[in-house]
Amino acid sequence: MSRIEVQPQASASTPEVAPPPVVRQVVEPASVESTPRAGWLDVVRAYVGLTKPRVIELLLVTTLPAMFLAARGLPDLGLVVATLVAGGLGSASANTFNCVLDRDIDEKMRRTRRRAIPRHKVSPLAGTIFGFVLAIVSTAVFLIWVNPLSAILTLAANAYYVFIYTMWLKRRQSQNIVWGGIAGCFPPLIGWTAVTGSVDWPPLIMFAIVFFWTPPHTWALAFRYREDYANAGVPMLPVVMEAPRVAVRILIYTVLTVITSLLLWPVAHTGWLYAGVAIVGGIWFLIEAVGLLRRARAGLRDAELRPMRLFHFSNSYLAILFLAMAIDPILF
Repeated sequence: MSRIEVQPQASASTPEVAPPPVVRQVVEPASVESTPRAGWLDVVRAYVGLTKPRVIELLLVTTLPAMFLAARGLPDLGLVVATLVAGGLGSASANTFNCVLDRDIDEKMRRTRRRAIPRHKVSPLAGTIFGFVLAIVSTAVFLIWVNPLSAILTLAANAYYVFIYTMWLKRRQSQNIVWGGIAGCFPPLIGWTAVTGSVDWPPLIMFAIVFFWTPPHTWALAFRYREDYANAGVPMLPVVMEAPRVAVRILIYTVLTVITSLLLWPVAHTGWLYAGVAIVGGIWFLIEAVGLLRRARAGLRDAELRPMRLFHFSNSYLAILFLAMAIDPILF
C-alpha cells in the first residue's frame, strides 16, 4: 500500500508567495493479509477438475458390466473395487495430461475456459507431476491386486489418448474423434481381462460398440459448440462439414452401433433382457439420429437442430445397454 507525504520547500525571498509543495509517493510493502490465497478445498477441487470426473464415470460404466459378463454373475468384490479404483486413476491420469497439453485450446473455448489450468489455479508443471503420480499409482494397483494384462491395456489406452489423440489427431484431422475415440473403448477389455486374465470375442464386441457409439455422441456435442471449436482451431467434423452431411454420418455410425450391440447377444450368450434392451434402445437411438438428420436437411440453425437431445440420449443409451449386460448374466 502507499501513502502521500507532503514536504514544504525552503522559503523563497518573497515570503508572501507560498512555494508549491513537493509531493513524494512512499510505497510500503503490501500486508500479507491483502493477498487472497486459495484454501485447501479450492486446491483439491482444482486438481479433481483436471481428472474430468464425468468422463471417468462413463468409462467405469463400461468396465463393470464387462466384469459381470466375464464372471457370468457376481465377480469378486475385492477385484471389482481394485479394478475400478485402478481404472479410474488411470483415466484420471490421461485426462490430466490432456488438460495440460490442451491448455491453449481450453483458454479459447467457453466450455473449457474455467478449467484449473486456464484459470491459473494449477500450473502446467504441477499438472504434469500430478498426472504421472496418478499413472504410477494406477499401475501399481493393477499389478498388485488385479493382473499385468489389465495394467498393460490401461497404459496402452492412456498412451493412445495422450500421444495419438491429444497431441496429433485432435488438432489435425476432421476424423479425430473416430480414431482418437479408440482410447475410450478399452474399459470393457480391461474389465474382462481383470476377471479372466485373457481376451475373448465378447469384450472385443463391447469394444466395437463403444467405438461406433463415440462419433454420434461427440459430433452431437460438437454441433452445440461448433463456434468454440472453430475459434480454437480444432477441426471437429461439424466445423469443417455442412450439417446435413455430418448428420448422415451420425446416422451411419448409429446404425453400426445398434447392429454391433445385437451381435453381442449370440456371441456372449446373453438372455432376453439384454436382447430386449438392445432392440428397444437401438430403435430409439435410430429415431433420434433420423430426427437430427431431418432437422439438418431442413436448413435449421445449430440451436434449432437440438443436437444436445441426441447427445444426452446417447449417454443414457450406453449406460442402460451396459447395465443390461451386467444384470443379464445374474438372471439367466
